[in-house]
Amino acid sequence: MTASPDFIPLRLCLLTVSDTRTLANDSSGDYLAQALGAEGHALHERLVLPDDRYQLRAVVSRWIADVAVNGVLVTGGTGFTGRDSTPEALAPLLDKEMPGFGELFRAISFEEIGTSSLQSRAFAGLANGTFVFCLPGSTSACRTAWEKIIRAQLDARTKPCNLATLRPRLLESPHMDVRAFDQGRSKDPS
Repeated sequence: MTASPDFIPLRLCLLTVSDTRTLANDSSGDYLAQALGAEGHALHERLVLPDDRYQLRAVVSRWIADVAVNGVLVTGGTGFTGRDSTPEALAPLLDKEMPGFGELFRAISFEEIGTSSLQSRAFAGLANGTFVFCLPGSTSACRTAWEKIIRAQLDARTKPCNLATLRPRLLESPHMDVRAFDQGRSKDPS
């Protein structure tokens, strides 16, 4: 990562999907909240919800509709059990998928956990100009995703390119005034 003085703090929401965790024992959510704060980003809102696709969809829909929110991190519900429903709940909300995220996450995870990485349905995408990252529920998987992929991509100083600097152009269309987008989403989170 090449440094430049242009760090852009983002407002991020954090959702833990679990039938057993609470804010008091959510180690994955605790890690992500601490990590994003340590990088200079703001935690806009944090929730823990059960594996219920309609509750997940309702909360994430509210966040991606909020112009103050730049990104959403979701941990949990990406496995193969009958209760795991994060991909089914949230993939329909995406305007654009980011297939490279899941592919890269599984490739990096293979180095750490071998063929067990194929059980991950981690994915990411863009919804209404908001980044959405859906990660496995384990703290080690969240650490891998944050430290080896997400942190750099949400840092405007990462070269040659990063997601943070794309934000002003994410909702562009031939008929859109980009300045209106900049005014609504580019404000400092403090």
